[in-house]
Amino acid sequence: MKSLQKEGVKQVFGLPGGANLPIYDELFKSDIRHILVRHEQSAAHMADGFGRVSRKPGVCFATSGPGATNILTGIATAQADSAPMVAVTGQVPVHMIGKDAFQESDIIGMANPVVKYAFQPREASEVPLAVKKGFYIAETGRPGPVLIDMPKDVQQNEAEMTFPDEFKIRGYHPWTDPDIPSIEKAIDMLLHSERPIILAGGGTIISSAFAELQAVAELMMIPVVTTFKGKGAFPENHPLSLGPIGMHGHAEANKLMTEADCVLAIGTRFSDRSVGTFEEFEKKLSIIHMDVDPAEIGKNQTAQVAVVGDVRASLKIMVKMLAGRALKKDQDGWFAHVKKVKEYWRENLKIHPGEMGAAKILRKLREMLPHESIVTTEVGQHQMWASLFYDVIHPGTFFSSTGLGTMGWGFPAAIGAKVARPDVPVVDIAGDGSFNMTENSLATSVLEGIPVIVFLINNFTLGMVAQWQRTFYDRRMIGVDQKHCPDYVKLAESYGAQGIRAQSLDELGAAIKAGLKSDVSTVIDIPIDPEEDVLPFVAPGTPLKDMILPS
Repeated sequence: MKSLQKEGVKQVFGLPGGANLPIYDELFKSDIRHILVRHEQSAAHMADGFGRVSRKPGVCFATSGPGATNILTGIATAQADSAPMVAVTGQVPVHMIGKDAFQESDIIGMANPVVKYAFQPREASEVPLAVKKGFYIAETGRPGPVLIDMPKDVQQNEAEMTFPDEFKIRGYHPWTDPDIPSIEKAIDMLLHSERPIILAGGGTIISSAFAELQAVAELMMIPVVTTFKGKGAFPENHPLSLGPIGMHGHAEANKLMTEADCVLAIGTRFSDRSVGTFEEFEKKLSIIHMDVDPAEIGKNQTAQVAVVGDVRASLKIMVKMLAGRALKKDQDGWFAHVKKVKEYWRENLKIHPGEMGAAKILRKLREMLPHESIVTTEVGQHQMWASLFYDVIHPGTFFSSTGLGTMGWGFPAAIGAKVARPDVPVVDIAGDGSFNMTENSLATSVLEGIPVIVFLINNFTLGMVAQWQRTFYDRRMIGVDQKHCPDYVKLAESYGAQGIRAQSLDELGAAIKAGLKSDVSTVIDIPIDPEEDVLPFVAPGTPLKDMILPS
């Protein structure tokens, strides 16, 4: 507990059990707030949401065996999305490890592929250094989760403790300083291109490089697309913004991405969901790849220029260098074409004609939420509708599970985000299928006084699976119908939360207002057409140019 307090930890998300009771006994005596979850996976997601918003590692506790295995999905989610987290698990006593003791699991072996590092102190005196190193690893370089597995006897034993301020970690040397010669090459390549574009990924948000990104884009008049994880790195009401690219990206973003001749890719791993087919994406493109993680350079796409280092620091240097250069601002060429394409799709992209179609309800949410509000999403159709129709205006206020695509992430992550930022509204854009997986976190939200809004887009089905079955499997529908169960208004009320059903835009507006004023969490149940698809859509294994468009 003292080690955690020295790292500035004010709260932990957790669930006690036999193998971590000594930790909880000390937690009882400390000033650290304990937020009791109803499932360990949700503890990890809450720590994840807290970490993404605060930029400091969120902390979650679980006991051994099934408690530890339950948080693995949350740890893997944080690893896939580079979210800082420290997970502390209980373990059987050292002398019982490997003997199949009650609730023993090799959580170190299981977690190693999905953590930045895993510690298992074998002596009580090792604990302060393990915690210190764990926090340093979790938040430096490319952030990620760290596991500290605590055998029960190590928790109980006594030793002289040293709390180090300085330490070395063999083999861990995060490279953050800007690569100035490569930045110079990148500027030259951009200036000599005719159709440059910026692709901002999640690393832009992690490094808080918002002002620097906007300065580079405006100085060179380069349009900006984002990955889905990078959504919100650039204001989506800006004239240079095109929105996310990819499987469910904006039509104008996908089209212009295929026409560009040079891309400045910032903090992105070029995932298949963003670029379609790897070979087709880089065929006509010169790529400048800017990333803090050198392992990402050349992994999925060939870069002509690599700029390794913290992307915010690199962009700051780029802005300074650009100040002394003669910059071309081609108002009549590329930028004029970009503007024309944006206007075309704004006018011609067809949306669901009903009053409660996805586009209309999400635009209603955007209209009513303060710009600084934080939004998380679950995983499914609603997530991709949010990509298309919810504009992020205040940078760094939109978060989703993108790499692992973890259903059930959004609601507990919203609770963690609200703990990090209690001063702003927090909304989870949810689907019924995904919300069902962690809805028991309503108990945590209500009893701990952490009010958020669940904006539940309810089509009574596992919508994305159903869309794929309609599109690729000749409407052979199986395993997707949720049969109008449960009643989400009654479910919310049973937990002591506020439940409201909105069946018109006027009712939706009133519900959002009620949620923003409420001292408890609000679940807004919004029934929609179960046949509504997310479009545009780029099918797996096809290039961005082959978008399926609404007819």
